[in-house]
Amino acid sequence: MDKYEIIKKIGEGSFGKVFLAKGKEDYQQCVIKEINLTKMSRKEKESSQEEVSLLARMKHPNIVAFYTSFHEKNKLYIIMEYCDGGDLMKRINMQHGVLFDEDKILGWFVQICLGLKHIHDRKILHRDVKAQVILGNSLSSMVDP
Repeated sequence: MDKYEIIKKIGEGSFGKVFLAKGKEDYQQCVIKEINLTKMSRKEKESSQEEVSLLARMKHPNIVAFYTSFHEKNKLYIIMEYCDGGDLMKRINMQHGVLFDEDKILGWFVQICLGLKHIHDRKILHRDVKAQVILGNSLSSMVDP
């Protein structure tokens, strides 16, 4: 973790914590997913390692980029691309009931489908597709007037 400077915590769940960080050498913003392995069963640890290997295989413009991963002090760290647009649920909530333009929805839908196709072409099933896991660099810039 000495290669990264934590900026702030941006999420927390049963799996662990998620931080916005930046590289100390390249100053590139990234996301660090920290998974505490100490209380996990062997099966859960294997599942976490499988997540890392799957992420490493996903190279597509519509899938969050995986940079690296490492173990340190009984924790697994997964370093990924930072999507400054947040998630789709945040973007929906920003609308305050105002409908999105149909072209915008179709554009997002196509991007989501292309990302899922890339995953499915590799015989992987994403079991948790929801607005909170649809991330994007373009979501926040698509603010309606």
